[in-house]
Amino acid sequence: MKALSKILFILIFSISALLFSCKEKVEYPIIPYIEYVNFLKIDNLQNFDDKGILKFSFTDGDGDIGLAPSDTLYPYNTGSQWYYNLFITYYEKQKGTYVAVELPMTNNSRIPVVTPHGVNKSIKGDVEIELNINNYNSPYDTICFDVQIADRSLNLSNTIRTPDIIIKK
Repeated sequence: MKALSKILFILIFSISALLFSCKEKVEYPIIPYIEYVNFLKIDNLQNFDDKGILKFSFTDGDGDIGLAPSDTLYPYNTGSQWYYNLFITYYEKQKGTYVAVELPMTNNSRIPVVTPHGVNKSIKGDVEIELNINNYNSPYDTICFDVQIADRSLNLSNTIRTPDIIIKK
């Protein structure tokens, strides 16, 4: 009986080792890559739109996405182009043409550190961010956003654009 138990244990261990060793290691390029997922307007119950949630996915081969709160020295210092690692440009559709508009408050942001533990640093995930969507100084009701991220090595991702977003003024 003991011999049968040992053989069964060795067989189960061998099959388990074989299955886990065959797991394919996922690798992505070290330049971050992003894709649009969706945009959801937040109902504020006041019959106009002022905020929305943008969701996009990302991949990065070396996992150096995100900045810690302590990342404030060069090149991530306040006032630097790299202080933020999530760059968002607000556009209004004005007479059929998209025009970049600076809002009083930036929609740029700092994605926190999401580097995985272990040897394989390849990472895939989603980012959701709340955005200001209504330019109260403008009569235009159709907007969109361009989005780009940077990793800690200062590699810029591709740029994505949201579909048109119609806002209630």
